[in-house]
Amino acid sequence: MSLEKNILFKVSKKYGLPVYVYDKNKIISQHSKLRDAFKNIDNLHINYAAKALSNINILNIIKDIGCGIDAVSIQEVELALYVGFKTDQIFYTPSGVELGEIKKAFKLGVQINIDNISALKKIAKNLNNIKIGIRINPDVRAGGNFKISVGDSESKFGLNTSEIQEAKKIISKNNISINGLHIHTGSDIEDINSFLKACDFVFEQAKGFEELEFLDFGSGFKVKYFENDSETDIKKLGKKLGDRFDKFNSKRKNKLRMHIEPGKFLVSECGYFLTKVNYVNNRINKNFIHINSGLNHFIRPMFYGSKHSIENISSNSDEIKNYSVVGYICETDTFSENVKLKKTQEGDILCFKNAGAYCFSMSNNYNSRFRPPEVLVTNNEIKLIRKRESFKDLIRNQSN
Repeated sequence: MSLEKNILFKVSKKYGLPVYVYDKNKIISQHSKLRDAFKNIDNLHINYAAKALSNINILNIIKDIGCGIDAVSIQEVELALYVGFKTDQIFYTPSGVELGEIKKAFKLGVQINIDNISALKKIAKNLNNIKIGIRINPDVRAGGNFKISVGDSESKFGLNTSEIQEAKKIISKNNISINGLHIHTGSDIEDINSFLKACDFVFEQAKGFEELEFLDFGSGFKVKYFENDSETDIKKLGKKLGDRFDKFNSKRKNKLRMHIEPGKFLVSECGYFLTKVNYVNNRINKNFIHINSGLNHFIRPMFYGSKHSIENISSNSDEIKNYSVVGYICETDTFSENVKLKKTQEGDILCFKNAGAYCFSMSNNYNSRFRPPEVLVTNNEIKLIRKRESFKDLIRNQSN
């Protein structure tokens, strides 16, 4: 555990439970690890996937370490501009949004990557003298499971091979320049060969576009969720992809930039979610731990089937027992089945690790519950970066 337990106890005492806690130093070290893995690429741009964790304090850290922003909504674009990112640092790749949102992004001056042929046709009819990128579908399934694999032919994302040819006809008849190609195959990628296969598809398609300025290979790099868990070998991937990119670039008159879009890799391990044990229900065939949270705060295990390491950080018992950790929502919100924990009692504090990415950002007010606060730790200095919600927040935009 990167953050010391005494810091987590201080946070829980000061701000109550449940609470999200983020370690700034872990974000910085992950960025350094990524830079080192791709150090053989001269013109590498790392754009943080803001959807992973979009608190403005986290975005400020991302800006300070020199990353750009991968945005998937106009609101994420506006958040990035709000914290001081320049327009040329923001890459907006939405999925199936209405033309009005795309027009707004153009007006703001950020790079836009469209992901379907229908959007390109609308842009051709309504906008002139523009540069855009296109997201293409490499027909490669590379994610950790079907819910987080987004690069195969059954996925809604990106133009397939025949649509790429159609796109060329559209841009040739209109004043449109394609300045970038983009892919994203999925999340929690372990097999780098699948990732590289998708990259090879990009290189092949890029030969048909003379005005390109960048190739964006997405991300999906897997981090460890448990002590002996697997992870993406980013050093090997960085070397192999770098060699491919250099070989491709050497044959072009205009040298391209290489983009990657890590979200989870940068912030997953920085996060801790602390909860309190409400009840321990010991049955003959199963022991339940009921905590003061649920899928409204931490939906990944229910939504994606993800398995997060859980630790009882307050128990001093030497006895280890199997528990099923469940939430307080009126649904089946099971965080983990048969997890081994120190003997647990009411009032204990459970710590969920890898809670930085797609955890708070996917939280909600289901069952009219309040979303928890967020706290940032910098060299043992504790700072509240989002207040716990109150009843006023629930009814703020409602009217009688």
